[in-house]
Amino acid sequence: MAAHGSQKAFGWFGGYGLKGTGGFFESMGYRPGVLFAGLAAYGEIAGGILTALGLFGPIGPALIVLVMVVAAGSTHLKNGFFASKNGFELNAFIIASALALTFGGPGALSLDGILGLERYFSAPVDATAIGAGFIIGLISLALRRTAGPGGTQTAPRPAA
Repeated sequence: MAAHGSQKAFGWFGGYGLKGTGGFFESMGYRPGVLFAGLAAYGEIAGGILTALGLFGPIGPALIVLVMVVAAGSTHLKNGFFASKNGFELNAFIIASALALTFGGPGALSLDGILGLERYFSAPVDATAIGAGFIIGLISLALRRTAGPGGTQTAPRPAA
């Protein structure tokens, strides 16, 4: 996830950087595009690094869930399930992996385990963080401006 975010933020690994990614976000209805691209990029970077290090319990996975909800809802859901048709299969797998890592708890080699921070995280705290990631992702989808009939921009859609 951190490498994927680095594509968006810095143009590393064949990415387009914030300006190029911002243009893509604008085309999906996120305005200003660079702001939303930056939020996605830095969410992916922070989520990926925190999760890989096993630091701060559910915070990293919650960020991953947030960006995957937005990616699935804005780009992939309309294409069905399978990734071969640009569907949301990979988003669902990444969300499931984030949930497994969260509710499986920190391992002995995680920074939370090494630093003794695991005592601050419990199933209710984990569920709250993951739930917040889902909700913020849905709010982000609701902020999107989509093209209406004739290509005119519509106001943000109310949350369902």
